[in-house]
Amino acid sequence: MHKKAIFWFTTDLRLDDNPALKLAASTMDQLVLVYCPEESERLPSFQIGPSISANRHQFLIDSLIDLQNTLASMGQHIIICQQPVHSLSQIIENYAISHVYRSGGQHCLDSSSWDCLNKKYPSVKFSEIGGNRLFNAQHLPFELNNLPSSFSKFRRKVEKIETLPPESAITRLPNALIDPIEWPAPYQKTTDQTQMVFIGGQTAGLSHLDNYFQTSLASTYKQTRNGLDGMDYSTKFSPWLALGCLSVRRIVERLKRYESEVVANDSTYWIFFELLWREYFQWYGEHFGEQMVAFSGIKERAPTTSFYPERFQKWCQGNTPYPIVNACMKQLNATGYMSNRGRQLVASCFVHELALDWRYGAAYMEQQLIDFDLGSNWGNWQYLAGVGADPRGHRQFDLEKQTQIYDPKRQFIQRWQGHCNNLPLDSIDASDWPISTEISA
Repeated sequence: MHKKAIFWFTTDLRLDDNPALKLAASTMDQLVLVYCPEESERLPSFQIGPSISANRHQFLIDSLIDLQNTLASMGQHIIICQQPVHSLSQIIENYAISHVYRSGGQHCLDSSSWDCLNKKYPSVKFSEIGGNRLFNAQHLPFELNNLPSSFSKFRRKVEKIETLPPESAITRLPNALIDPIEWPAPYQKTTDQTQMVFIGGQTAGLSHLDNYFQTSLASTYKQTRNGLDGMDYSTKFSPWLALGCLSVRRIVERLKRYESEVVANDSTYWIFFELLWREYFQWYGEHFGEQMVAFSGIKERAPTTSFYPERFQKWCQGNTPYPIVNACMKQLNATGYMSNRGRQLVASCFVHELALDWRYGAAYMEQQLIDFDLGSNWGNWQYLAGVGADPRGHRQFDLEKQTQIYDPKRQFIQRWQGHCNNLPLDSIDASDWPISTEISA
């Protein structure tokens, strides 16, 4: 009897080092490859406008098209299912599916469809394998329910452990079980590229990986990593990591080769150090689940912030009294990307200067960032809001001092038109009474 399976792509849009797809390909006779858009129900009270920005959506489309083109050379294709429970139920029932595979990872807040199908079809084997991480759970020197309470403790436990090697790229796949189906209109290629700095997909991701390590940028990374603008100050791997177009293990393999052939120094170590930060937040998200979006985070005490719609809108639009914050937000809205330093500054401003509920800031970044990663985004926002894994608690940045350090000539602020409009932060009070008759631009 032919073994028929569904492989469910999530944040693993690649054929290189994809253990879950490789297992499905090696054990099944026929495969249906599906991609289901993210389930957005988890954040109904924080949702602002479209579920994801045009930039983030375009990067996803690029990545899916690149994957589709590669699959076509193997006689395979992706089917996009916008209603996963309904669509996959039909496939399971109509084609006698016996197995459903997907990569492991941060599905802790996005698993309702997976769980529903698992319960609905007890005779079908549902399997999660691997994930885009440096370590598998069985390789960690602790149980997940004993995840270290801070990154420093985590790093000390795992830093010397050998990371798992990447698996070879898949070059053959079982035959397609279902004929190609035209993708829904929102997932078809568009000509509007907005101001995209990055092109999605495994092809572009691997090309960027090669290009980066063919330069000497890794040798000075620690000195340049706090830049605000441009392509050279940081590695820029994160957009492709976020959708799984790049394997984190492939990055580490390439980094080790650079250290062996060129130089191993503080800067090359710092690249690995920051990949460990990502790793920590991967496990952090899986461990804490729904606490990732709780107002009190993983702490027992909620922050003393609230929600002021006018302040929130001014922050989103880059129209606050803080030029460095405005420039970062306008850069984000235009390109879908913001530097790590910028993310810390805008989050600190959001929580401290604006006294806003941190979850709305995290949700807006989730909407906008092309490199959105559940653990890193929500974990870092908890960190800055004082409700996460930060032993130093509620951290605040001096925005003027940060400007003098990282944009002393205000070139970044000028480029992104971050100069404030000199209007008061609030035009109404907490009871919606007018404070100023002036109308902000």
